[in-house]
Amino acid sequence: MTPSTSDRLVLAGGTIHDPATGRDGVIDDLWIEDGRIVARPADPSAFRRIDAAGLVVMPGGVDLHSHIAGPKVGLGRRISPHLARREGFPAAVPTIHATGAAYAALGYTTVFDAAIATSAAAMAHQELADLPILDKGIYLLAADDAAVLDALDRGDASDTRRLVGDAVRAGRGWAVKVASPGGSAFWRAGRGDHHDLDTPLPGRRLTPRILLERLAAAVENLGLPHPLHVHTANLGLPGNWRTLLETMKTFGGRRAHLAHVQFHSYAGGDLDEGSFGSGVAPLVEHFNAHESLTLDVGQILFGKTVAMTGDSAAAEHLAHATGVPWASHDLHLSGGCGILPIAYKEKSLIHAWQWAIGLEWFLTASDPWRVALTTDHPNGAHFTAYPHLMALLGDAAFRRAAFERIHPVVRKRSPLVHLDREYSLQDLCIVTRAAPARIAGLAQKGHLGPGADADITLYRPDRDLARMFSLPAKVFKGGRLVAEDGHLRSETAGQTLAAVRA
Repeated sequence: MTPSTSDRLVLAGGTIHDPATGRDGVIDDLWIEDGRIVARPADPSAFRRIDAAGLVVMPGGVDLHSHIAGPKVGLGRRISPHLARREGFPAAVPTIHATGAAYAALGYTTVFDAAIATSAAAMAHQELADLPILDKGIYLLAADDAAVLDALDRGDASDTRRLVGDAVRAGRGWAVKVASPGGSAFWRAGRGDHHDLDTPLPGRRLTPRILLERLAAAVENLGLPHPLHVHTANLGLPGNWRTLLETMKTFGGRRAHLAHVQFHSYAGGDLDEGSFGSGVAPLVEHFNAHESLTLDVGQILFGKTVAMTGDSAAAEHLAHATGVPWASHDLHLSGGCGILPIAYKEKSLIHAWQWAIGLEWFLTASDPWRVALTTDHPNGAHFTAYPHLMALLGDAAFRRAAFERIHPVVRKRSPLVHLDREYSLQDLCIVTRAAPARIAGLAQKGHLGPGADADITLYRPDRDLARMFSLPAKVFKGGRLVAEDGHLRSETAGQTLAAVRA
């Protein structure tokens, strides 16, 4: 059937930022047919023209690591009702419909929920079916399943690969996530998360390090598009930079993705708050030297939010440290989670360090193609704060002004005081679009070359980067206008991204 003119359009004369095709502020046209970007046609007369002159044109945003569906998100919505009714602010944990609408209005067109227990996959997909506009996928916590742990403990590579593959297929997952390797076993044995990578899991010979090695091999051998997605042990604990460094060394030259590294990059000792600080320097040195590794940052930003994690021990530690009410639960004995409200404060010594540590990662990681911009929504901050984070990265003066407001000890000791790097628009396009798509293995997203999904965001150029990225002029999903100046224009149904057909 011949496409109609409604299926064909050209965005004319926009200023294109498309790192994957090498276009850095190039004024050109984008041609769209049947929801895909196509080469310039021989006969342009059938294409409806949309004037993009003076607008910055980028691929739709890709959020590599978020938490938007499933049991812990539902519990997060209930634990802090006061954070769902804040004048001038979005709900800390919005409804699934509000989540899709807010992401789309921000210029994002793809999102992954980064931690779903295998037994909760059907429930998560049922919820995600109501997520408007965005394409979406889930990462499965397959290593929490007893049968997978048994196979890993035996060192049975074939059975591990089969069981993980079956879990991904049955759960319609995109990737495999590990939330503190072996953490659920330690938690149920009452031993918390204070363990290193070489402490055997209770009742097993298997250590967290061996678990990571064998699970990463299984994911690689299955040919999944995204490598093993790793939330390593000792999240949030002083001195945990050593655990992250050992985790990175564990993979050798094998691909692995390190999640929310800000929460794993702390110096200091358990009983001495004054020794808390940044452990980024040795970590980023190793990361920069090993191209097989990728990461997302998990930046914290100041304000109120809800922390939620598949790492129950980390949530318990945080609850005891802050004194706030919290909730924890196991899901069919195949994983668990912890949820609690949290308020990050500029004048808190610990929170100021966390803020500075995340920015230090962004500003010292040498290759933006291996870095994804995240806040581990909602743990570090709400995803609607991404434009503020982009301004911190792209505007050194804005960042210095924010730095002057934080705890004085951090101002004195943080390496951030000496970092003047500014992200260009091209760099910001990489860490919010091109790199997350490439890291996730999304060949048709994160770029504007022929064959790509016509997921496109148009911004008005503005020296105020937070304002620029907060309110796109137009957002297209699959070639259809879905948002304009913050208002939804169409609620298309996004697709579920599954690595293996059921």
